[in-house]
Amino acid sequence: MMGFLIIDDHPLFGEALGNAIRISHPDARIYEATSIKGALGILASEPNIDLALLDLLLPDVVGFSGFQKIRDRYPRLPIAIVSSEEDKHTIREALEMGAVGYLPKSTSLGELSQAIARVLSGSVSAPRDFVAVGALEQSETARTLRERIQKLTPQQIRVLHLIIRGLQNREIAAELKLAESTVKAHVTEILRKLKLFSRNKAIIELGKIPLPVPEACSGAKAEKAP
Repeated sequence: MMGFLIIDDHPLFGEALGNAIRISHPDARIYEATSIKGALGILASEPNIDLALLDLLLPDVVGFSGFQKIRDRYPRLPIAIVSSEEDKHTIREALEMGAVGYLPKSTSLGELSQAIARVLSGSVSAPRDFVAVGALEQSETARTLRERIQKLTPQQIRVLHLIIRGLQNREIAAELKLAESTVKAHVTEILRKLKLFSRNKAIIELGKIPLPVPEACSGAKAEKAP
């Protein structure tokens, strides 16, 4: 039984999203929150959420700050944006930040259900007239990232693989037998070289492309920060 979290302070649209979910998942567990604070409370007590549907216009956040709060706390949780805002710049920014979909509130119930199904299947869902542009940009982004990855040192490649696996700095330090401060410095340098603004963005973007195989590490050695 799949779990969904609807984060929207408009009861009628929250109800519409619930109906869209039940079209293809009649037995779904559906949780509802009207604020980011409420959503974080639900996520803390209900770990088995398969998809969050987030309205950008909430009383306790501005812009994408609510999205980022949830992403920072739960980096592996798929989040789709639902919004009355249909500006292409906003849609592009949402997808670049790692949203798995952008669902305009003007979308019909049937189309909402189809969009949710696409997201759950692993595809990114965006308004129809935005998809072609988004696909081209994604291809260009992947090519650029592959070029930037070539600038990383072997140790940074090893750290990057562990970042993509979702490990935190202290866990990476234990895995590679490095000081946590050294790992932190590596992460900062990796993000600088890849021109990504956060490790969550790295997890999302680099999860779409193959990474170089890290060179074998010749024993545990103390290493200076880059």
